[in-house]
Amino acid sequence: MPGDALSQDPAELRRRIDTTKAHPARVYDVFLGGKDNYPVDRNAAAAALAANPRGYLDVRHNRDFLRRAVTTLTREDGVHQYLDIGTGLPTQENVHQIAQRTAPASRVVYVDNDPVVLAHARALLTSGPEGVTDYIDADLKQPAQILQEAAKTLDFDQPVALVLVAILHFIEDDEAYPIVRDLVKALPSGSRVVLSHLTEDLNPENVRAVQRTYTERGFTFVLRSKAEVERFFTENGLELDEPGVVPVHRWRPDGAAPAPESADPAYLATIDDIEKVRYRDINDVTDADINVYGATAVKR
Repeated sequence: MPGDALSQDPAELRRRIDTTKAHPARVYDVFLGGKDNYPVDRNAAAAALAANPRGYLDVRHNRDFLRRAVTTLTREDGVHQYLDIGTGLPTQENVHQIAQRTAPASRVVYVDNDPVVLAHARALLTSGPEGVTDYIDADLKQPAQILQEAAKTLDFDQPVALVLVAILHFIEDDEAYPIVRDLVKALPSGSRVVLSHLTEDLNPENVRAVQRTYTERGFTFVLRSKAEVERFFTENGLELDEPGVVPVHRWRPDGAAPAPESADPAYLATIDDIEKVRYRDINDVTDADINVYGATAVKR
């Protein structure tokens, strides 16, 4: 069930796309092996990889945390509605695919404000026949608009999982905490929050080097401590699920992280390091590789 956002004029959409400045959603796409990005995004990703050669593990394990969290909430907690803000570009394991694999009638609303994401949003709307997906063209900084539009698809009298995965570190404190407060306030009892966030707690030298490469390109990039991440939950009366706020690879690991794609060694020798990321095995992760906290919580 496509939203009004998809009715935008393609020419106007193209005019909105700024190919001279890297965008977080498109840089993330580079690390996930996607093709919906531009040279400026690949340059930003390459600079981050040069600063932290195993930094792709942050991105890939963050995505695998999302898979495990949505699977757990759908299968074990009976959550069948998701509001995913800061969706990013479509990947093989989008929230609706994960949720509808267990509960085919699940309803998912995606939210992003990058016109490149919007241009590819129809790939996010391939719901199974029993479920529903929708897309809202909006900024995280517009929680009232997001909630108003999401209510056209989601039933806010029933539990909703708010997904804020790898998005809040692009927002300064004076906006980030009030935004989460406004969003959580609108959720009914029994709802969940799925959240991940970059931190300098774990391996500060590596992640600060990456932070510099992004801030030099004009990104807001806020690294928060465990206590500052926990604040998103505690200030809103949310009860953290076990095991609490932990490095994403430590959040209920199931040994099912995706296997790497195979490639001919001769071909691998011809491509850049950033292009090799999609062929890297993420199952050899160590604690020294991860700079992302993840957690889920319930609203009582």
